[in-house]
Amino acid sequence: MELTNKKIELPDFLAEREQVLTTWPTGKDVKFADGVKYQESLPEHKRFAAVLKKADAEGKTLSQPRAGVALVDEHIALLQGLQTACDLLPSTIDAYTRLNRYEESAKGIAKSREAGTSLLNGFPAVNHGLAECRRVVEAVDKPVQVRHGTPDARLLAEITLAGGFSAYEGGGISYNIPYAKKVSLEKSIRDWQYCDRLVGLYEEHGVRINREPFGPLSGTLVPPFISHSVAIIEGLLALEQGVRSITVGYGQVGNMVQDIAAIRALRELADEYFRAAGFDDFELTTVFHQWMGGFPENEAMAFSVISWGGAVAGLSGATKVIVKTPHEARGIPTMEANRAGLNATRQILNMVQDQVFPNSDALAFEVELIKREVRAVMSKVFELGNGDIAVGTVRAFEAGVIDVPFAPAACNAGKLLPVRDNHGAVRVFEAGQVPLPEDVLTLHRDLINERARAEGREPSFQMVVDDIYAISKSTLIGRPAK
Repeated sequence: MELTNKKIELPDFLAEREQVLTTWPTGKDVKFADGVKYQESLPEHKRFAAVLKKADAEGKTLSQPRAGVALVDEHIALLQGLQTACDLLPSTIDAYTRLNRYEESAKGIAKSREAGTSLLNGFPAVNHGLAECRRVVEAVDKPVQVRHGTPDARLLAEITLAGGFSAYEGGGISYNIPYAKKVSLEKSIRDWQYCDRLVGLYEEHGVRINREPFGPLSGTLVPPFISHSVAIIEGLLALEQGVRSITVGYGQVGNMVQDIAAIRALRELADEYFRAAGFDDFELTTVFHQWMGGFPENEAMAFSVISWGGAVAGLSGATKVIVKTPHEARGIPTMEANRAGLNATRQILNMVQDQVFPNSDALAFEVELIKREVRAVMSKVFELGNGDIAVGTVRAFEAGVIDVPFAPAACNAGKLLPVRDNHGAVRVFEAGQVPLPEDVLTLHRDLINERARAEGREPSFQMVVDDIYAISKSTLIGRPAK
């Protein structure tokens, strides 16, 4: 089927659905009408979109961890142990499921049972199937979201949404470019149009499912305008398929003014582009991801990184914050470490709840700069697609118009290089083919040169490398040792 940003016709969707549900045996248990009925049975406080909408109206920032293990009882115990420390719950899916390698997930489940501990890095929802997913939802008292990293997430969506999970993360760009090397962007966008059409079908039957594009992308010095462009595109693709609750996200880069400006600009831009496309009946919220790069091994230092992210999330007005743990540098965290990160974040959120980050020339400058950059990219995407955002996105990646730093995907140009300026804000060191206005590129170069002069060295790729490792070494900017 030729890729286009048009709503999938219901007969075409239903025909494809028959094939999707036969991908793995657990798909046979999914019945759409039954899924709608089960979602309708959930109380208001366990419906993700409703909880987000209420928090947004009240100006509160909710907290959510990442968490998932192989066996259902252990996964339930993990979520039950976390729910008193957070507002929203996840079910992070294992890596095999993300690659549709369900046979290996099955082996991982069996070995986990033998070992008495999880040998998978997440919850294999497809293998466990509908009834077990519902057992998870019924065992907790908070809304549950599916968080994963899957280019083809169609069967996972069918099982988990019918199973009562009321939010679904990801998109055809954000769950392809940072996660996969050889997956066709045309295919992943089309497969995610299916997921959004499914969510839209629930919407048509009175059930609101929240959709969240994955904001951080590669999580490594991603300039705000790149992640914002992807979030807006994935939002537009979702809206076209009938989604009406969208949470656009952004990954912390570490400079407070730039991060707060980024969240403000993201919300304003998303609203602008969604309305310009003819949509006015959507619920828009935001998510701030705490630092996604390297963490200090020292737990006290790690708590500082977590708390900094929590403070910025609250001051930015983000609707929710994704919380890290003091064990980030060690691998999969314990439940206790996860709770500790959540508790540290909640303390910070409570402390900044009634504070307002002051407007300033610096903040206004960053907001307007991000908006100019996003509009330059989006204008070219629409031009390349002759008005079709799906077609334009594929062509934009082919041309390097959208370029995600340090992403593994073969369809990503990998020419754009970011680096920090003298105050730690992320700037463009090498633009590749990204169509930023010449005066904006000059501004980036000037800010980078200012840092280089302060450090007594020439601007170079070594600065990029130094910045990647800086926070794990207890600084924000990767300055040379004196």
